[in-house]
Amino acid sequence: MYSGAAAVAAAGSPRRDFISVTLGPEETVGVGGYNNSKAWRRRSCWRKWKQLSRLQRSIILFLFAFLAVCGVISYTSMGETWKSITNKSLDDQRTEQEIPRLKLANPGLLPAPQKADASHGDYAELSLQKPPKPPHVRRGPSNLQIKAPWRDTKLKTRHDTMRAVEELVEADKVEKTEKSIISWRGAVIEPDQSTEPPSSKITEPEKPSSVEAEDQKEPVPINERQLAVIEAFRHAWKGYKDFAWGHDELKPLSKSYSEWFGLGLTLIDALDTMWILGLKEEFEEARKWVANDLVFDKNVDVNLFESTIRILGGLLSTYHLSGDSLFLEKAKDIGNRLMPAFKTPSKIPYSDVNIGRGTAHPPRWTSDSTVAEVTSIQLEFRELSRLTGDEKFRKAVDEVMKHVHILSGKNDGLVPMFINTNSGQFTHLGVYTLGARADSYYEYLLKQWIQGGKKENELLEDYMRAIEGVKKHLLQRSEPKKLTFVGELAHGHFSAKMDHLVCFLPGTLALGAHNGLAADHMKLAETLIETCYQMYAQVETGLSPEIVHFNLHAQKGHKDVEIKPADRHNLLRPETVESLFYMYRFTGDKKYQDWGWEILQNFNRYTRVPTGGYTSINNVQNPSNPEPRDKMESFFLGETLKYMFLLFSDDIDLINLDKYVFNTEAHPLPIWVPA
Repeated sequence: MYSGAAAVAAAGSPRRDFISVTLGPEETVGVGGYNNSKAWRRRSCWRKWKQLSRLQRSIILFLFAFLAVCGVISYTSMGETWKSITNKSLDDQRTEQEIPRLKLANPGLLPAPQKADASHGDYAELSLQKPPKPPHVRRGPSNLQIKAPWRDTKLKTRHDTMRAVEELVEADKVEKTEKSIISWRGAVIEPDQSTEPPSSKITEPEKPSSVEAEDQKEPVPINERQLAVIEAFRHAWKGYKDFAWGHDELKPLSKSYSEWFGLGLTLIDALDTMWILGLKEEFEEARKWVANDLVFDKNVDVNLFESTIRILGGLLSTYHLSGDSLFLEKAKDIGNRLMPAFKTPSKIPYSDVNIGRGTAHPPRWTSDSTVAEVTSIQLEFRELSRLTGDEKFRKAVDEVMKHVHILSGKNDGLVPMFINTNSGQFTHLGVYTLGARADSYYEYLLKQWIQGGKKENELLEDYMRAIEGVKKHLLQRSEPKKLTFVGELAHGHFSAKMDHLVCFLPGTLALGAHNGLAADHMKLAETLIETCYQMYAQVETGLSPEIVHFNLHAQKGHKDVEIKPADRHNLLRPETVESLFYMYRFTGDKKYQDWGWEILQNFNRYTRVPTGGYTSINNVQNPSNPEPRDKMESFFLGETLKYMFLLFSDDIDLINLDKYVFNTEAHPLPIWVPA
């Protein structure tokens, strides 16, 4: 039955053929199944290639040939680029070895500081005798392309490789132009030293073309007296670094610190001094602190005047000398935070600003500001406007000067010491001095005129009138040596009192004479600097007190200088050394250097602390016990030692006074070049 049914089914349906193949594992491999071997993949690709049409195979071959040609061209181009970069680096090194130090061509840049040397001896070894002549020392390393310290390889981590290549290629292009190399002191300086591309708001200072070969000068080596200043600075810096790092001021005896604003005043004040002295290692570590730890966003009251001349001025000066935009950014930050001080009914700024809260106020005991404070912030804010393109800074301080220019209450150009922030009027009328609370008003009249290119006639007019007022009302001669000095006038009564602060005046008068003002200004400067020197020479320690009184009548056994017990302290002030620097720079008379050398030696004898630092003293009349006060003011590093170093230099291009003007804290700012 089964076979019959099968036959019927076969007869009634189409024929179907089936082939069944069963393979074991061994057989699968044997017939060429996929096993992921290299041989199998090659055969598979070849079969696919053969399956392509001739047109398809031709297109693919053409693409491969095209890519190969492009690769060869690219390799050749990159090879030439890297070859030019390598050649430039080698050429730079040869140039640095062969070219002698040249004249500074760009007033906005000084050479990178030299690396710290070993100590030049202990304080005990310093004496009035000249030490052995040092080896020939150049400012800056002789075989190193000059760049700001933070541009060293170890500090380039914040730049990516492509940026570095672009800078090198751009430098190679610039080198081919006539203005490509700005050379100074045996080193090549790249025109653009900033670590970041300038903001579109920033107006770059004018850069003069390279000096001609015939104008280039032979190098001026650092002399033994300058080396003594460097040693003194390092000793002071050691104390600050060991016991007060990042704080405002060192207390060298107690090996601690004091705070005023909590903004590292000593460090910021000393930045440009380190650059000028060539202390690369110290500068680099200070810069790191500024980059990582200097923060202005804190709830603290600062004095507008002091923070402007020390912090804002120090940052702007260091930016100009080094080219590092870090310092400009910090300057913009503090500048903006100080602006609330000008929000007063009269536009005469308050004395104090909370830089964290953005509020300002006068002192608790009065609504007055001192005239010197509100009229001695102009150089810094004007320069900040020039660099940033933001006119609000200059407008604020220019309004103050224009207001003071037309105020009544002056006496032949002499101004009172106080001005009210509400009414905008002078207060405490009838008292006139060139000492504390008024001194730098007169200094900044002249220096603003110089800074702005000698165009602002109101400033010059006020300065010239004030000097005539000094001659008429404040000049007297002492007995027995007939020293010319500047006293004070109080309600018509003359006082033979002269602050050490007044010793800024000889230097200012000399600066004015150098810039074309009356020749008798220089004669007066020469007589006044003699007086300031005698304020040191006639004292037992050879150091000047804070205030002296001059004898107007000859008395047996009395010197010209009398010192009251409350005035016999010395704060390591710079004013006399500052004027000595100007006088030597403009006259070349070596006696000014010798006077400064005596002062430095006496600082070392009576104020130097063995463990590091220098201290102000309470009694300049007691050599056996000058009574140290345990405080090193920031201006000792920012001003006193800086002016000492410049005084002992015979290089007029080391902060050229035709290119720079110093603020009242000894921070050099560029004189504006007419567009």
